[in-house]
Amino acid sequence: MLTLSGAESAASSAVSGRHFRFHWPLLAATALALSGCMPATTQVAAADPADPAAKVAPVGYRSTISPYTNLRPAAPAPWRGRNDAVTPQPKQDK
Repeated sequence: MLTLSGAESAASSAVSGRHFRFHWPLLAATALALSGCMPATTQVAAADPADPAAKVAPVGYRSTISPYTNLRPAAPAPWRGRNDAVTPQPKQDK
C-alpha cells in the first residue's frame, strides 16, 4: 500500500513539474504520536446521573417479531399440482 502511494506521489509530482515529495509514513507517525496527547474521555453531559429530575430521552418499544404471522395449521396442497405450476412449459416445435 505504501509503495502504491509513493508511486502515485512520484507520478503526480512528475506530471505537475513539482519536486516536492510528501512522506505519508511520516504523516501517519506524526498523527499517531499526537493522538496520545488527546484526552482519554470527554465530558458528555454535566448532569448528575443520580439526579431524578435529569432529562432523559423517551423510551420506546418496537417488537422484533411484529410482522410475524402464524401459518400453522395449514392443509398441505397436493404436491403434483404445485410442482406442475412452477415447472417451465415445454417448447412447442414449429
